[in-house]
Amino acid sequence: MTRIGEPQPDPHVEPGGQDGRGFRPPRTWLMMGHKAGDNTQILALAEALGWPFEIKRLVYRRTELLTNLLAGPTLKGLVRERSSPLAPPWPELVISAGRRNEPLVRWIQCQVGDRRRIKLVHVGRPWARHECFDLIITTPQYRLPRKPNILHNEAPLHRVTPERLAEAAARWRPRLERLPPPRVAVLMGGDAGPYRFDRENGALLGYWANRLADGLGGSLLVTSSARTPPKAVAALEEQLRVPAFVYRFRPGDTDNPYFALLALADHIVVTCDSMSMLAEACATGKPVYIFDLARGRGSRRPPVPPEVRRRSFLERLLDWRPRPLIYRIGMRIGPRRLTRDVSLIHRRQVELGRAVWLGQPWPEGAAPPPMRDLERAVAAVRALFGADGRPLPPPAELAAIPRDGSLMPELIARLFQ
Repeated sequence: MTRIGEPQPDPHVEPGGQDGRGFRPPRTWLMMGHKAGDNTQILALAEALGWPFEIKRLVYRRTELLTNLLAGPTLKGLVRERSSPLAPPWPELVISAGRRNEPLVRWIQCQVGDRRRIKLVHVGRPWARHECFDLIITTPQYRLPRKPNILHNEAPLHRVTPERLAEAAARWRPRLERLPPPRVAVLMGGDAGPYRFDRENGALLGYWANRLADGLGGSLLVTSSARTPPKAVAALEEQLRVPAFVYRFRPGDTDNPYFALLALADHIVVTCDSMSMLAEACATGKPVYIFDLARGRGSRRPPVPPEVRRRSFLERLLDWRPRPLIYRIGMRIGPRRLTRDVSLIHRRQVELGRAVWLGQPWPEGAAPPPMRDLERAVAAVRALFGADGRPLPPPAELAAIPRDGSLMPELIARLFQ
């Protein structure tokens, strides 16, 4: 279950592994978990670094939360027989994301023995003490403090590159060229946090996306995702009157048109639940419209017209789930340490001029500023290594912190900060 990644080679590195200046790319492991968004960010960073890497696919037990909180650096939560092997030669760089992977990467560091020989880079928000990691690459919704080893980016890392978009466009252009331009891509997420992607939201998204494309005299390129409820896709399709292509997500499909739609679209509509899709849309530099799935106070959802049938009391009852309510209560009374506010990313992209809310006009002549998050992350990782590619000693404030303790004392200490 281990494979060697083959990103773009470093132009300074010869086939023998070193360049004329003695640079040798650090041995790099990517710790892949169960969340597609986390894995995408890890892979995006590794590909942008341009160093060879090894992917470790990890499967955890249902009891992993208990063992991970109490046991410190450990493999007790790991299902070893279903996971990639973890054995020497040990890496010099480990890139991870998610709470489940934290005890494991700290266990790897303990096996190496000397902290100066390995760098731990974590994407997102760790539960362990921040000083356990050499670098944390985070985004606004986690609201982490300002520290020397924490890089604050504007949005999640992504794999949108000119080369990947061009390749996808070349494959799909013959199949989509019948649709009149300008083309509006619609990226559909699903239920997440406080958001419910029910039938009414699907119909409302279809109505306003159709209205946008019709006003431009163009067409729609629609794709669902792994989390999109089928009834939301069906309700969206019922509202379409302009020429449209609709792709229903299929797991494992090697011909998924997602990147092609980003490449061939002139405008992009994305649902507010997915920070990854929002970042990928904004990375294209095209006009982006955010569709708000939330209802009630503070919602930026466009008006529901008479053409969109509203939910009956029975439908609202059948659609009800406790998770959105629990999320909203947690945001109001819960500790910042355990909550995340994705609206901070929405707000930031709107403030920077990369996006507007669906239903609002795109400012005439506006040119969105480019995203530099991936470049900043690559520079921060490279700064952990010397000119020869070997790990640099950690600064004094990180070297003095023990990294072999359990998560529980740290979590309790910071819970209500």
